[in-house]
Amino acid sequence: MFSQRTNWKLSRNRLTEALEQVRAAGRRILDLTLSNPTAAGLVYDEAQILRALASPHAMQYEPQPKGLPAARTAVAAYYQSAHGIADLDPERVIVTTSTSEGYSFVFRLLCNPGDELLVPKPSYPLFEFLADLQDVKLEPYPLLYDHGWQMDFPSLEKALTERTRGVVVVHPNNPTGSYVKPQERKLLNRFCRERGLAVLADEVFLDYGLVGSPHQSFASNRDVLTFALSGVSKISALPQMKVAWIVTSGPRAEVEAALERLEVIADTFLSTNAPVQWATPALLEQRESLQRQLLERVKANLAELDRQLAGQAACERLIVEAGWYAVLRVPVTGTDEEVAVELLREKSVLVHPGHFYDFPEDGYLVLSLITATSEFSEGLRRILETWS
Repeated sequence: MFSQRTNWKLSRNRLTEALEQVRAAGRRILDLTLSNPTAAGLVYDEAQILRALASPHAMQYEPQPKGLPAARTAVAAYYQSAHGIADLDPERVIVTTSTSEGYSFVFRLLCNPGDELLVPKPSYPLFEFLADLQDVKLEPYPLLYDHGWQMDFPSLEKALTERTRGVVVVHPNNPTGSYVKPQERKLLNRFCRERGLAVLADEVFLDYGLVGSPHQSFASNRDVLTFALSGVSKISALPQMKVAWIVTSGPRAEVEAALERLEVIADTFLSTNAPVQWATPALLEQRESLQRQLLERVKANLAELDRQLAGQAACERLIVEAGWYAVLRVPVTGTDEEVAVELLREKSVLVHPGHFYDFPEDGYLVLSLITATSEFSEGLRRILETWS
């Protein structure tokens, strides 16, 4: 009765079962997996946000496949003010309800059923579901860790087949917090240009740099056909306001051809509602206050992580350049899932095991850095005492 593309393993994993049992027992759980900024105790300008959603313009239906001009202009202005891209034509912006929808549009644009995209590993597990739904096959290429994360270009070459259509980069990566470095970007552009491949760049955490100078957005990438995806979910910490976008860049002829086809795809759905599009300028204005709060939280938790790690020798954190997460390397006393289940049952601390993100081996836990500082500190203390 059902399609093969939805033939997923739908049974609950051991960690989910353990979480339900601990909750049923009435125990307080220290959640070090928090990804929802609206549950992180931030201060929002509720009046301004709600006022923006009440624009009288929203009462008129104006079907615009790429998105309303006001929303696209606001996105272009964001890239100018936040990332110094002064010449981003709003016509290169397509508004979507989410980056997931943006991915689906680009997958449909580039791939016939069974075509392939190269994706980083470790990375966010959503890609597999998105690819299944679009009948696209994913081929992983590893990120290697050696005093920081690096793209493995020999593995990119090995993963390449005649059905490869593009390379996905997550800039910065979730959960490793690593950017695509300038030299890697040059190599990536050359790799794709020589093989006629596109670049798909997920940049939802781009504004949350923790070290060094800001990194360049792929929205300014001119060497190869490039699709940069982002949205207010992370930029303005407003995941419930369903507005995101695709910015297309690259050689002019390829950009024009891609935009013509993307416009038809977007016109088929017309999914982004008018109130949130009219509110987009105001929602993007919220980013300064909310990013400041989040970066303060992330940096405080990262400092607390380093402070507690300094008192022991068994565990270490990997270098993180950006984002909301830290990767903790721990002794291999079992699979990552077994370790996470034990921490939940014995310590009432919830963490993500590394295998959720396709880490190639055991010994990794992923911690959210936007958890309330006191909860993060206590949860971390309980984790580290396991190996004291």
